[in-house]
Amino acid sequence: MTSPLLSLNDASLALEGNAGLVRILHGITLDVHRGELVGLVGPSGSGKSSLLMLMGGLERATDGTVQALDHDLGKMDEDQLARLRRDNFGVVFQSFHLIPTMTALENVATPLELAGIRDAKARARAELAAVGLADRAGHYPSQLSGGEQQRVALARAAAPRPAIVLADEPTGNLDSATGAGIIDLLFGLRDRHGATLVLVTHDPEIAARCDRVISLRDGRLEAAA
Repeated sequence: MTSPLLSLNDASLALEGNAGLVRILHGITLDVHRGELVGLVGPSGSGKSSLLMLMGGLERATDGTVQALDHDLGKMDEDQLARLRRDNFGVVFQSFHLIPTMTALENVATPLELAGIRDAKARARAELAAVGLADRAGHYPSQLSGGEQQRVALARAAAPRPAIVLADEPTGNLDSATGAGIIDLLFGLRDRHGATLVLVTHDPEIAARCDRVISLRDGRLEAAA
């Protein structure tokens, strides 16, 4: 079997809070393989988003190791982590994080341009078309609905052709019908680009569509199905 795309070995996370050190994740060991659709579920405060941040190198493990694409994230400096994320990760949040002074096209194309991709605007247009927004490319975020903004965010995440897409409650701010469309597009990234998806969700119907479901409780791995 090929080596896992993501691998956590006894990984823990503790952060300084107002009342001192807060232990968020405890001894997480799991692998995610290429092409998987993995759902992360559990009660609020169980550590799902924090686990996603560890996987993407947005937080550093306090103990244990986190590896992504055969890189030990704990041994990389911030510039190396930023390049790894830029070249290999797409991230979709519950909040859309679009730049309000940029059009939809600019929001998708700008990260590509910064990465030195020559056909940035053409690729951005293609990704906007893929999420059904070809005719909204010149609109600013304030001119778009919530569902349209999330589709722009999804196009931005997909445009670099990432190996790994991390999605944190991407339908949390959307109505059920709009959210279902976003999930269809998100899951379609495996077919379109061969992406591996790790998805935080509270929705059991979305989790049921994943290849595998990982459950967290109180910062510990509870079960994997």
